[in-house]
Amino acid sequence: MSERRRPLLFVDVDGVISLFGFEANGALPGVPAWVDGVLHVLSRRAGRELVRLSEAFDLVWATGWEEKANEYLPRLLELPWRELPVVRFDGAPRPGGAHWKLNAIERFAGGRPLAWIDDNLDRTCWTWARERPAPTLLVATEPAIGLTPDHTRELLAWAGTLVR
Repeated sequence: MSERRRPLLFVDVDGVISLFGFEANGALPGVPAWVDGVLHVLSRRAGRELVRLSEAFDLVWATGWEEKANEYLPRLLELPWRELPVVRFDGAPRPGGAHWKLNAIERFAGGRPLAWIDDNLDRTCWTWARERPAPTLLVATEPAIGLTPDHTRELLAWAGTLVR
């Protein structure tokens, strides 16, 4: 697949890389890290999975963290790059679904094929993906588990189906 035709992969942070909702009395499912004075639990495997995904996708942060993702995550996840492109959103995140991200993601992607991994996809997101003219894959995560090797396999398999 040529570099110009690689699909985009929009990566959320909370619930994909920064885990939450796990049992408070059990072992942490990740590594604790302070981000702007807030304690996060970062997935131990997320960095490795993102590197694997970067072989087939152009990765883009699609998170309410916006620029903070580049400030902290490449170092904390031991990524081989210093930064990724960042989607800038039209307003503050709203509870109840990821639909607040759709306009900005569509603007960023244009007509390119894309996949989007997020823990907060709602019916609006799934409808948008079905109706989008370019190939589009949504991958939902469990926020206490985040990005898994199964998600990576699904994403890489999908990318492999696109016309080269």
